[in-house]
Amino acid sequence: MAKETLGFQTEAKQLLHLMIHALYSNREIFLRELISNASDAIDKLRFDALADASLVAEDPNFKIRVEFDAEAKTITVADNGIGMTREEVIAHLGTIAKSGTAEFLAELTGEAQRDAQLIGQFGVGFYSAFMVADDVEVVTRRAGAEGGTRWTSQGEDDFTVEDAPDAPRGARVTLKLKADAHEFADAFRLRQIVRKYSDHIGVPVVMAAEGEGDGDGEGDDGAEPAAKEETVNAATALWTRSRSEVKEEEYKAFYKHVSHDYEDPLCWSHNRVEGKHEYTSLVYVPRRAPMDLWNRESPRGLKLYVQRVFIMDDAEQFLPLYLRFARGVVDSNDLPLNISRELLQDNPAVSTMRNALAKRVLDMLGKLDDEDYGKFWDEFGQAMKEGVAEDFANRDAILKLLRFTSTAAESDAQRTSLTDYVGRMQEGQKHIYYIVADSPTAARGSPHLEALKGRGVEALLLTDRIDEWFMSFVNEFDGKPLKDASRGDLELGAADGEAADAPAADDDALCKRIAQALGERAESVRRSTRLTDSPACLVLAEGDVSEQMRRIMAVAGQAPPESKPRLEINPEHPLVAQLDQEPDEDRFADFANVLFDQASLAEGRPLADAGGYVKRVQRLLLGAA
Repeated sequence: MAKETLGFQTEAKQLLHLMIHALYSNREIFLRELISNASDAIDKLRFDALADASLVAEDPNFKIRVEFDAEAKTITVADNGIGMTREEVIAHLGTIAKSGTAEFLAELTGEAQRDAQLIGQFGVGFYSAFMVADDVEVVTRRAGAEGGTRWTSQGEDDFTVEDAPDAPRGARVTLKLKADAHEFADAFRLRQIVRKYSDHIGVPVVMAAEGEGDGDGEGDDGAEPAAKEETVNAATALWTRSRSEVKEEEYKAFYKHVSHDYEDPLCWSHNRVEGKHEYTSLVYVPRRAPMDLWNRESPRGLKLYVQRVFIMDDAEQFLPLYLRFARGVVDSNDLPLNISRELLQDNPAVSTMRNALAKRVLDMLGKLDDEDYGKFWDEFGQAMKEGVAEDFANRDAILKLLRFTSTAAESDAQRTSLTDYVGRMQEGQKHIYYIVADSPTAARGSPHLEALKGRGVEALLLTDRIDEWFMSFVNEFDGKPLKDASRGDLELGAADGEAADAPAADDDALCKRIAQALGERAESVRRSTRLTDSPACLVLAEGDVSEQMRRIMAVAGQAPPESKPRLEINPEHPLVAQLDQEPDEDRFADFANVLFDQASLAEGRPLADAGGYVKRVQRLLLGAA
């Protein structure tokens, strides 16, 4: 096929522009990214070769070769992995086919360290080559294909693609270094970078032996004598080594390899299981949430190996969905080498491993100190709440890991666990109280908490979008039922020197009069036992849908069920006392409806008739004047 020039996809052009203008503060990571891509290509060919051994017959010894030419100022990273067809070259190197790329670009600020972290979340490491190179050439041939393809670009508006008939299997990436990047065309410098970032790669990374020239050999076809090249990295899959042999720096480097993250992980767990099921796992928790964390359809999961042979990326069957932020590998001795995603779903060994891995992640999180766990909760707390509904087997462990803002805390930044709440409960207190609101400020100011505050009873303040749904799955903790302070009766019991609180009957004369004025707006009217400072509040029945859930259902296009709140009045409040003395029935009706509307506004409910509310207030103000 003839040589052709094609334009980069718009988003790829934007990213290249950022790369070329020194987005990264640490440019040496370009080599880590190219070696990581080469390692992935070799893993994929190993898997394909299980079904077709002829794919590797010509060159069965996998390796990644790093070459340089000190005079020409070039660096080459070559692998004998799966390679690419012409169509794949155009698709993978001319576009960024990752979900959420537009959102990613919108988040870029030009702050080198932060933006480098964002790029890592979207797996676009190949483009880091343009940080150090004026020209990039990729020569590649797909395993089993006849001819190869040459791709070249200067990282500007376009790239060229042409046939490369003599290309060896795999991919050969050559960088023509920028004037300010000549330091990388040096044997010592390259060895230092490989050992720093890629020592854990399970594929040999080879370079020309010292004293054997500058590394611009005959290519990656295996023709050079083995004595002329040496393996630079340890070339042993890190998870197969004993924990006592692996340094902390190696664990961190391997995390960056499997996750393409640019920050160190928050924590990790390396474990080998022997017995009925034998497998090794190395699972990491990132320090920051990816921007597509809330896309439950995005790729996720662990890298799956079977007897050290790579099988697939993003094997989501080994961790429940709420732990989709975890990264790492699992290597099983019990699964067949030809395992597929479909077979994984029905394999009993996978189910056992999934349960055990989930427990291990939760145990790892439970061992974090308060500072690190606070960082984790800020990033992943809402995802953890999903687990209460999705992982019944580990429900108790998840509940202990949940954190909440509380009325007992001095600031919203302080959080408490359910265990700590139970430890602070007053003698005779039967319930764990909570309230759901749009913000901590709105929750703290809710009239529903006034009686609780008056008695010194703590309440949890729930302000995440997921909270209303999540709390429907949490009925009790440590034998203590959870109770929404805005629903039903508070059931506080008797304080010292008081009779047990019981709601006043709704056949009270004032309540009857207000109910008549409100008509169908309220389910009933009664004197309140929960109010001390506010004149009135709206109370839902135990099974009613809250205002927050109504908004969520409306956004989802669902019609919420009809329900009417109960109006509770505080007879000790001056406004209610004044209302009780109002002889004019028209003014009384306006007064009662304004009281109802103000109670709605106090808890964030939208007014069904804002215009009517304004007119009533105006009439009352004119009457008072």
